[in-house]
Amino acid sequence: MTKIAIVGPIPRDTIKTHKGEVIQKYGCVSHPTIALAKLFEDESDDMVVPIAHVHKKDESDIKSLFKPHSKVNVEGIYSQKDAGTIIELDFIDQNNRIEKQTANMAAIMPEDVHPFLDVDSFVFIPITDFEIEIDTLKYIKENSKATIFFDAHGPTTFINDKGERLRQYWKDKDQWFSYIDVLKMNLEESHCCWFDIDYSNEIYDDTDTKHLDDFAAHALNKGIKVLYITLDSRGCVVYTKDNKKIHKEFISSVAVKDVIDTTGCGDSFAGGLAYGFARFNDPVLAGQYANVLGAFRTQGKDFNVFKSKSVTDAYVKSNY
Repeated sequence: MTKIAIVGPIPRDTIKTHKGEVIQKYGCVSHPTIALAKLFEDESDDMVVPIAHVHKKDESDIKSLFKPHSKVNVEGIYSQKDAGTIIELDFIDQNNRIEKQTANMAAIMPEDVHPFLDVDSFVFIPITDFEIEIDTLKYIKENSKATIFFDAHGPTTFINDKGERLRQYWKDKDQWFSYIDVLKMNLEESHCCWFDIDYSNEIYDDTDTKHLDDFAAHALNKGIKVLYITLDSRGCVVYTKDNKKIHKEFISSVAVKDVIDTTGCGDSFAGGLAYGFARFNDPVLAGQYANVLGAFRTQGKDFNVFKSKSVTDAYVKSNY
C-alpha cells in the first residue's frame, strides 16, 4: 500500500498561453494529485491525499474535480479559513511568464498534516514563500516516517504590493535543508538559492549551470539526500551523496512535438518523483517518471493528459 500526500495551494488559475489561448482551471496540487490517482487506479489500497486551504466558494468544484478518481482522499481540503489562491499567468514564450496573484492561501500548519502522518511521502509544492511553515516540516520529522519532498519554487518567490510574483534569494535555506529529504527546483530557482543578488533587475541566463556542482555539494552536506534540478527541455540532473562522495547523473528529457500548456509541469514532475521513489527507491528511475509526467502535462489543457500505470510504464520504457 502506498499513500502520498500532495501539499500546497489549489489556485483558481487564469492562463494565457504562449499561443494566445486562455485557459481557466484549478492548478498546482491538482496536477500531481490526478496524475498519481491514474497511476494508482489498478492498485487496490494506494491513495493520494491533496492537502490545501481553499476558498469556500471553490470547495465544491475542487472536490468535484477529484470525484471521478477513486484513489483521491479529499479530507485534506480545508475551507474553514476561506483563504485560497487566485493566480493569473501570462506566458511570454513556452517557458517564461508574467505572474500575478490576487488571493493568498492560508499557510499549511502542523494541524493540517496531522491526520495524515501515516503517509509514505509528503510532497510540498508551494508557489509562494508564506504557504508552508518550517514548523510543519519539523512536526512531520518528529512524528512521522514519511519522506519529505520539497519544491523550491515557494521560498524563491514572493508577492509585492501590486500582486506581482517575483523572484528572491532563499536566505534561510540551510535551516529548511535539515528537514527535507528530496529537494526539487528548476535552474532559475537554483540561482536564487546560491546567488544573493537583486532579482528585480537581474536578467536570468538559462545557459548558466556553472554553479550547480558547488550548490549541490552544499545542499547535500546540509541534509538534503537527493537534489533534482530541472533544465527545461534538456531534462534534469540528479545529485546524491554516498560515503562523502557526490554523485551526479543527467536524465534526458522526453521529447514532445507540440507544447500546448506548461503550467503545472514542475508540480507534475514532483509527483513523479514521489511515485518513482515509492515504487523503486531509485533516484534515476524516479527522475525518469518525473520527466514523463512533466511531458504529459504539456500535451493539453486539461487533466486527460495523464495516463494509466500501464501506459506510463510503457512510455518510460520506450524513452529510457
